[in-house]
Amino acid sequence: MLCTMCPRKCGALRTADRGEGHCRMPLTPVAARAALHFWEEPPISGTRGSGTLFFSGCALDCIFCQNEVISHQDFGAARTVEQLRRSCLALIRQGAHNINLVNPTHYAHVVRQLLEQPFSVPVVWNSGGYDRVETLRGLEGRIQIYLPDLKYLDADLAQRCSGAADYPQAATAAIQEMVRQTGPYQLDDDGMLLRGTVIRHLILPGQVGQAKAVMDWVAEQFPPHTVLFSLMSQYTPWGDLSAAPDLNRRLRRGEVRAAVDYMQNLGLDGYCQEPTSAKEEYTPPFDLTGL
Repeated sequence: MLCTMCPRKCGALRTADRGEGHCRMPLTPVAARAALHFWEEPPISGTRGSGTLFFSGCALDCIFCQNEVISHQDFGAARTVEQLRRSCLALIRQGAHNINLVNPTHYAHVVRQLLEQPFSVPVVWNSGGYDRVETLRGLEGRIQIYLPDLKYLDADLAQRCSGAADYPQAATAAIQEMVRQTGPYQLDDDGMLLRGTVIRHLILPGQVGQAKAVMDWVAEQFPPHTVLFSLMSQYTPWGDLSAAPDLNRRLRRGEVRAAVDYMQNLGLDGYCQEPTSAKEEYTPPFDLTGL
């Protein structure tokens, strides 16, 4: 298969056991963890946890990625679609509110197969936002909840931090398609998300202006009560940041406060993450649990 699933459209050869594309992943799914996760947004984690399935590899090169063991170093194990389905069913039996597919962009073909038979709980597409509209259209009707990042609206920043200058245009187009598919968000009587799109933005050190630009875009694009917005303050310096020394620090309280105040003044529906989430222990262990 010559792959064009993500916006890079690199046309690289992906075989059952070998990947030559930017994501480095073969056609066969490679995953690193399947377990209940309690640190997502409240209407996704709830009280029983979100049933997360972490895929290995990535179409982005984020220099601050806390999941670099699987996104950059490609840790994981090959599993069949049927094996992944059994892992998901086990999570549902454990009480998962939903099945949360983390970093599935380069495995859209696997997701389509996995969801040929619907699960009894909503399915979450949890991506970095770097998705192709055409690929997302192939998933229509199978994904109930989209959980994309909107990392940047500045092409230079996107290139420096994620190696993808086209990220802003790709992510904004993808998010518009996601919202088209899900429509306005819907919560059940317990406040759990049944359907909808939650847009995430991680505040970066020195980039409060970028956070405000992202929030402005969301407020301008979508009528009130259409999407949920998640403002994240969990940034933790990670990996080799020698090429970006400005990112080699934690957020200052003033930066978080300024972003939170801006979100509240805009009247966006959503969530502001507690600064106490900026801890390495909030990154789950990637040890093939549940696979």
